[in-house]
Amino acid sequence: MAKLFTRRRTICILAAAAGLPLIPPTALARRIAEPVVWNGQALGAPATLILNHDDPAAAGQLVNRVVAEVSRLEAIFSLYRSDSVLLELNRAGALAAPPSELVTLLERSGAIWEASNGAFDPTIQPLWTLYARHFSSANADPAGPASDELQAALSRVGFAGVRFNRDRIAFARPQMALSLNGIAQGYITDRIVDMLRDAGIGSSLLSMGESRAIGAAASGQPWRVGLAETEAGAVPDTIIGIIDRAVSTSSASGFHFDPSGRFGHILDPLRGSAPPRYRRMSVIVPDATAADALSTAFSLMDPAEIRRFLKNHPDITVDMVEISGTHSRLGAAI
Repeated sequence: MAKLFTRRRTICILAAAAGLPLIPPTALARRIAEPVVWNGQALGAPATLILNHDDPAAAGQLVNRVVAEVSRLEAIFSLYRSDSVLLELNRAGALAAPPSELVTLLERSGAIWEASNGAFDPTIQPLWTLYARHFSSANADPAGPASDELQAALSRVGFAGVRFNRDRIAFARPQMALSLNGIAQGYITDRIVDMLRDAGIGSSLLSMGESRAIGAAASGQPWRVGLAETEAGAVPDTIIGIIDRAVSTSSASGFHFDPSGRFGHILDPLRGSAPPRYRRMSVIVPDATAADALSTAFSLMDPAEIRRFLKNHPDITVDMVEISGTHSRLGAAI
């Protein structure tokens, strides 16, 4: 039976070279080397990479390359590393000769921002800063930041104010800032998939905040992925099967600024904060970059808006649980 993955912070990559089973049966143990296993940290989370390959030296080299690439991309996109390129851009408001990966991710962000009518907007960082500062202060008003503070933060939000090309990135207004937390994990997942495929990996499931499958599981059946409201959810509410697809889940319960849980991490770039519409929003598409961003965007749309979006994007499946508990699946069949 294929291994069941639920949404967790732990990063796990299972991979096998083309023609090899993911975990070698005992009968094949003499002909196939033991899997190469790496444990460490990636994207600020515990990480495991298990690689089956008939050449242990090649397997070890590939593992090292994957680990180095994740670290390199994290140094570009992270908000939590003091030396990251993104933090430099946010501090200075402009960046000359930006890394090509950052420009590419801004291009993808802009396309999804436009297609979602602004529901996905990586310039929401001033809002995040406002809510974090407000609720970390002593005797914080449980109703949230003052109206004038909220309007000031919203005036710095809007992806149209990000000017960029291959030579330069600049913000059109003072104190703008980017957060790529809603898309960068998906982008890094896709990059690792490309590396594994180029190295001859024919079967893999990556769980790096977002999940993406290469081919089928060792059994030949689809990879089974569990969908749950929380990352630590031990029992998924739904199980789906995927082959060469990516899955991302967003949930309002993932993080709250305030003890009452009224103000969550999915921030509305037009209003600042909004009551959650869904317990869980899961998006299944061919690549993890789009899955990551769209799970955030759809969390801010009502079901009718999502249906209209899907009419123009027939390769997307949405599996969602509304606050009322209603479970729906829209779009492409899986």
